[in-house]
Amino acid sequence: MLTANREKGMITREQIEQAKRQRDITFFRKVLDARQSDGILLQVLDRLGKLPPDFDPAPLLALLDHPNPEVRLGAVKGLSRLENPVLLPIFAQHVREESNTRVRRELVSAIGRLRLPEAIPLLGSLLSDPDPKVVLQVIRALLCFRDHPEVQSLLAPLAEHPNELIRTVIQHEFSRAEHEKSDSLPHPMSPDWLKNLFVCADVLEMLAYVPSESVHLTFTSPPYYNARDYTLYRSYEEYLEFLVQVFREVHRITKEGRFFVLNTSPVLIPRMSRQHSSRRYAIPFDIHPRLIEIGFEFIDDIIWVKPPGSAKNRNGGFFQHRKPLGYKANSVVEYVMVYRKATDKLIDWNMRQYDPSVIEASRVTSDYEPTNVWEIAPASDPVHPAVFPLELATRVIQLYSYKGDLVFDPFAGCGTVGQAALLTERYFLLTEKESTYFKYARELLSTGNLLTDFPPRFLHLTQFVQLAKEHKE
Repeated sequence: MLTANREKGMITREQIEQAKRQRDITFFRKVLDARQSDGILLQVLDRLGKLPPDFDPAPLLALLDHPNPEVRLGAVKGLSRLENPVLLPIFAQHVREESNTRVRRELVSAIGRLRLPEAIPLLGSLLSDPDPKVVLQVIRALLCFRDHPEVQSLLAPLAEHPNELIRTVIQHEFSRAEHEKSDSLPHPMSPDWLKNLFVCADVLEMLAYVPSESVHLTFTSPPYYNARDYTLYRSYEEYLEFLVQVFREVHRITKEGRFFVLNTSPVLIPRMSRQHSSRRYAIPFDIHPRLIEIGFEFIDDIIWVKPPGSAKNRNGGFFQHRKPLGYKANSVVEYVMVYRKATDKLIDWNMRQYDPSVIEASRVTSDYEPTNVWEIAPASDPVHPAVFPLELATRVIQLYSYKGDLVFDPFAGCGTVGQAALLTERYFLLTEKESTYFKYARELLSTGNLLTDFPPRFLHLTQFVQLAKEHKE
């Protein structure tokens, strides 16, 4: 039966498992013979699974020089499962000679799985590899010996590595001890005195008194550059620098690995006269690299699509003359850019911080949009000229936070994020400097409160500062 199956190119998992149990080295020498077709070799290598510690590595070792890099990769994976210290010099030889980056990464991984201190000099020599993924794999292996002085001296210079992922890993690792000493609240918790609080103040003055790592989600739409009377800046660079200052503080007050969602779009500054051109500023694309530099990790780009009739008509001239170069699209989209506070912890870690009952209660059980194109009608308001729809805020809050979380909006306007937070059983923290919008939001948020344990409070800056000082340890 075995011969018949091999002739058909079929090596079953059952046959492989039986041969492993019986320590049938003859079987493995036959099916892993380098003269077999690549297809059979790859099939067997893929089905090897966990190998017994006394497995004879000879058939796999013979494949380390196979011309097909996929076969070499499979052989290294098989050998790494043995975790056999005798293989270290063999891995060392091949990692220096291997030309394929995937195989080289797997060889480094195999060396790391051995957890041998004598491998530290070898791993250190690989930190100069041109492939950043190889270097990251080397770092992972070396971190098994993070308290070893030689390892610390090898890793410290990588804080200035040209690759941003490597820099982030090293900087986080060397700040780990300081972070672990933090006296911040447990992950699901936030300061009670910040819950359901709306502050009328300049956002930067207010943020100076918000404790670090106290907010679970920030969702905001910042004022557009000189598009409204209440948002005037001397220059576009000044505008961007202002946003950077605010978002740097947002990063500070955000809990580890939690989300910052930014709704914005390009803005058009009208031309001075018919002899001049108008100018369009690509705010989402200009602010993006600055957010990455602050320490946010880019997660998703969601396109908010509005009905065609909601857009200002920009192609009336082109409709008449149809001359190339004169086309200007009517803008019916805005960008909902999703970022996460950079961390080496996976999102699953954030989820596991919550009680199972909270996780269950927070599940998104209704219909949801599986794509990154969200069709939502815009909102209008008799007081605020640029509100975003409650549906948008509600959707973001449900997807990127848990019930009982604290949601922040640094440019709250009339408090749409606060309304959405209450509707979804979260808490809000809002700030807005325009007193007209603050008073209007007070009317809207004082009714329909679902979280009665923390009724909404509305404070001016001096009151907020006094409150912060009272709760400062």
